[in-house]
Amino acid sequence: MLDLKAASIAANRFGFGARPGELDAIAKDPRGWLTRQLAGEAPQAADAPIWPAQLAGFLQAQREKKADIDAAKMMRKALQQEFRGAAAKRTIDAANSATPFRERLVQFWSNHFTVSIQRAVVVPAAIGFENEAIRPNILGNFRDLLKAVAAHPAMLLYLDNAGSVGPNSAGGLKNKRGLNENLAREMMELHTVGVDGGYSQTDVTELARILTGWSIAGEHEPGPGRFRYRPMVHEPGSKTVMGKTYPEAGRDEAVAVMNDLAARPATACHIATKLARHFIADDPPKPAVDALARTYLETDGDLHAVSLTLIGLPQIWAEPLPKVKTPNDLVISACRSLGIADVQAGEMLLMGLRQMDQAPFAAPSPAGWPDTADSWISPEAMMTRVEWAMAVGQKLGSQADARDVAKATIQPVASQTTLFHIDHAPSAAEALALLIASPEFQRR
Repeated sequence: MLDLKAASIAANRFGFGARPGELDAIAKDPRGWLTRQLAGEAPQAADAPIWPAQLAGFLQAQREKKADIDAAKMMRKALQQEFRGAAAKRTIDAANSATPFRERLVQFWSNHFTVSIQRAVVVPAAIGFENEAIRPNILGNFRDLLKAVAAHPAMLLYLDNAGSVGPNSAGGLKNKRGLNENLAREMMELHTVGVDGGYSQTDVTELARILTGWSIAGEHEPGPGRFRYRPMVHEPGSKTVMGKTYPEAGRDEAVAVMNDLAARPATACHIATKLARHFIADDPPKPAVDALARTYLETDGDLHAVSLTLIGLPQIWAEPLPKVKTPNDLVISACRSLGIADVQAGEMLLMGLRQMDQAPFAAPSPAGWPDTADSWISPEAMMTRVEWAMAVGQKLGSQADARDVAKATIQPVASQTTLFHIDHAPSAAEALALLIASPEFQRR
């Protein structure tokens, strides 16, 4: 027997909506459809290997005070243009993925470990960060994900650790350069134990000392633009973080601390709460949080096991449409439901993300994009969404029958009123706009 309501939940809550003809296939076994996506090795997104060299060149140009200003502007413009194309491809790839649950997990963890192009230096490395640090580790162990993120140039630059120098290191004593605590603070507050996780300002400072030396290779060093450990700027001596003392061990000090942070119950609770908020409800139900945290601790941070637990939570299947789609979700689901596979069309749709204030990798702070409806729904925001839906209808209405799209996407959860208005719209463009602007399409 087909369970189309469960299929709709599986397609929208765990993915980015159904592709044409997909709901019936999912309805045969919604949980199995999700579980199978987690099996085996996922296809890795291709990323242009040129970004490390671009990043090294960008950093070199910044350091050269007498560099040609016009040349620097041209470099920034070229990097921005290349980034926009890569961001459009990322959107289209997500829309056409055969494993949309994996893609949602990629984007969840990418937001958890936010890097933002609001700092221009992140632009060359942002897509590489997601493809290299996040994507290969979403179903591995959380501690490995944490370490991959901390060592990636995008994160080291975004949170200023690349230039952090131990005051008593050889480099610090010679050049009088100082310690930067940004990465240490966000690693504890946002990435692991959470703001209520029991750490102090002293712990932040000590972790920052441990992280000194984690930096990036320059243009004329081996592996330009990639991670480089610099022992000359690492703060010497033992340090104590959250009651545990770590003896001097160079780069390995940070590895040991991250392993311990990943294993803490506070980290399990913090991650479980964020997962439950993202997949279930803005106010995450405590039984679901407890179940996810318990799996995390029992499996030593196995994210594959945590994801399987997520599929099995009864709360996630209880009712459809509890979550408002973010603009990112809305654009990807529109691409998916309309079968859009052209990157140029994706670039057109990305204009909507900028209009709706969620341009890719442009979160306003290290906390990432918010995950609750009150952050995305206001009278002004709703008007912008409707205007975007109308623009899509005008552009693509003649290429898609909104009634067929509605049947393939929202029909199992749609009200008769919504379906009536789509069916009786005065034009194809308005019908498609009504579909995309409908409450059922705007939620997941």
